[in-house]
Amino acid sequence: MPSAGLAPRRRVVQLTALLSMVALFTAQLVSALVPYVPVFVAAAAANLALDIYLQYKQPGLLSLLSKIRFDVTVRQLLRDMLVLVGLLRIDGIEPLAEQSPLTVTLLAFYALHFFCQAVAVMVRRARTLPIVTRNIDTSALHLSAAPPRILARQQARRLLTFSVPATVGLLLTAATTDAYWGGAGLGVSVVLMGGGAAYLATWMLPKKRAKSDQAVMEWLDQWLARYQPTVAMYFSGGTTSAYQANMWLSTLSQLDGNPLIVLRERFMVQKIDSTDVPIICFPKVATMFSLETSTLKMMLHPANAAKTSQVLRIPSLKHAFINHGESDKLSSCNPYAKAYDEVWVAGPAARDRYQLADIGVEDKDVVEVGRPQLSPIRPYAGPPTGAYTTVLYAPTWEGWDGNPGNTSVVLAGENIVRHLLADPAVRLIYKPHPMTGSQNPAAGAANERIKAMIRDAAAKRSGARPGPEAAAELAARTDALSLLTAKKFRKSVDEQERMMLQGAPDGDSRAAIAEATAAWESAYWASLPEWEHQIVTESRPAIFSCFNQADLLISDVSSVVSDWLSSEKPYAVANTSGLSEADFRSGFPTVRAATVLAPEADGVPALLDAVRTPEKDAYAEARAELKEHLLGPSDPPSIVRFNAAALALSAESDARRARAAARQEAEIPAQRDESTDTVDAAEAAMDADPAEELESA
Repeated sequence: MPSAGLAPRRRVVQLTALLSMVALFTAQLVSALVPYVPVFVAAAAANLALDIYLQYKQPGLLSLLSKIRFDVTVRQLLRDMLVLVGLLRIDGIEPLAEQSPLTVTLLAFYALHFFCQAVAVMVRRARTLPIVTRNIDTSALHLSAAPPRILARQQARRLLTFSVPATVGLLLTAATTDAYWGGAGLGVSVVLMGGGAAYLATWMLPKKRAKSDQAVMEWLDQWLARYQPTVAMYFSGGTTSAYQANMWLSTLSQLDGNPLIVLRERFMVQKIDSTDVPIICFPKVATMFSLETSTLKMMLHPANAAKTSQVLRIPSLKHAFINHGESDKLSSCNPYAKAYDEVWVAGPAARDRYQLADIGVEDKDVVEVGRPQLSPIRPYAGPPTGAYTTVLYAPTWEGWDGNPGNTSVVLAGENIVRHLLADPAVRLIYKPHPMTGSQNPAAGAANERIKAMIRDAAAKRSGARPGPEAAAELAARTDALSLLTAKKFRKSVDEQERMMLQGAPDGDSRAAIAEATAAWESAYWASLPEWEHQIVTESRPAIFSCFNQADLLISDVSSVVSDWLSSEKPYAVANTSGLSEADFRSGFPTVRAATVLAPEADGVPALLDAVRTPEKDAYAEARAELKEHLLGPSDPPSIVRFNAAALALSAESDARRARAAARQEAEIPAQRDESTDTVDAAEAAMDADPAEELESA
């Protein structure tokens, strides 16, 4: 999240740029009418240079200008018209003999600009496929590399860049009264724009054009028939929600059968972390029904999304809600869960939560599978042995409802951090939720103040640092991990080119990525001094890696607490709900084995003392009991239980399909008999004697 101080500075820069543009247009107009050639030339050149600069540095300001219909085409056309006005006013330039050809050539340039834009639209549409894939061999689709970005997708930069020769030539004509320069400059611009349009049009030729939408869907049906997927993870969400799916990637890849990831938003394909599981994005619901005729048996849902209802229409699939984390908040027992065939939870606590919520989820549909992702978390190994006690403060975000009890950042965060930083033997790791401040600006502002406090405290500390070999090791591990996980593409890459490049992975990339990630995490922590406070806002190191570094967790009522309990290490929960401590503990089961901190955070010193002196730790036994209540038993392992649940639900899907097939087979003979009876009756009617019928009547 950007620093709070950046917003005012950005507004000042944008206002300065806007005033400068107005001043330059005014100067260009006045100097063209006077005329005063030096100012006229300087203002026109500076105006174009400013617009090009803003295209790269202040696109937000230009977006605002476009909303009031003062877009790049209008601005450039106005600049060029003012140049022509200036040429009319300057002595020595013949309007008919010299300026008229220049005007006609300039109009031709704009005609080519609009033609190039039309070609760009057609190319983009032709390159937008009905599906997006990753980790799938798409060579049969004849995909091709993307055209240059400035031609296909950057019409503003294309117009301004290709206008430079024309503007320079016209200004040289104004300065020298020689029409040759204007003609030469315009000629270069016309060639650039016309040549660019012609080159861009080659992407419409069969050699560079992908198959039709119908052919792409037929190819997908063939691929599904070959791959024969059995279980899929379905995910839909916004740009910051990808973590909800990413936490299940390792689990999904370990399941029996052929797993698949089904997405609904095109941008989400690149938000999914490195995995060897095939990914298919269905932007439109009509294309998604290709799954109905596939071998897919069931879907896992880590989040309730608006588009989830669309996939629930496929009758051949079974659906299990696995959630992206469990906590005592109401969001962990949403009534939407009734839509799924089963609700998979970690342990008995979540089962009880659904029954107490009384939202229509039947107990028979709740399946306890544990939390397979927690296997990397190391168990409690005793009190801190080094010079520092590492504390992880990982508050959650403010939530959609604005309840002050959701996050401690606003009411208690600064007090918690202040007490922790006051202890010279504490090393603080601060990892806020990635969505902090997205709903409540006060949470975002408090988050920035907390980070500033930690940076100031870190600057006041000093001590020995790891040698250069540690930094070199981290750099090497980063490079090794990047080779496996980084999505590096050239600047002009588009969706189709990514599909072409991100084909079927080589070998067991999951194991290689896991090994490289563990090596990177080890090198990362080894490169940092043990006394230095840390702010972790990137995706790496992951939250579980932070768990393994910490002796104590301070958090809110969230899934972070449930996951932390797998280690059985001490933890504290901030109470900003306004409830008494007794009501807070009884209302939120995950708090029962925690130290409860009031908004003032006065209990932090005693909490640290209990962490360092196990004899004063009053919640050790309670944590062990609560761990099993929240996460279920350790034996059999969670991944075994999860896989068994997937196989069982897949078997139910098979049984349903068998019943449906049996019903269909039973209906066909009945329909055939009914059809035969109808035919016999018709033949009998045709054979009857009309006279006999009349006589009987």
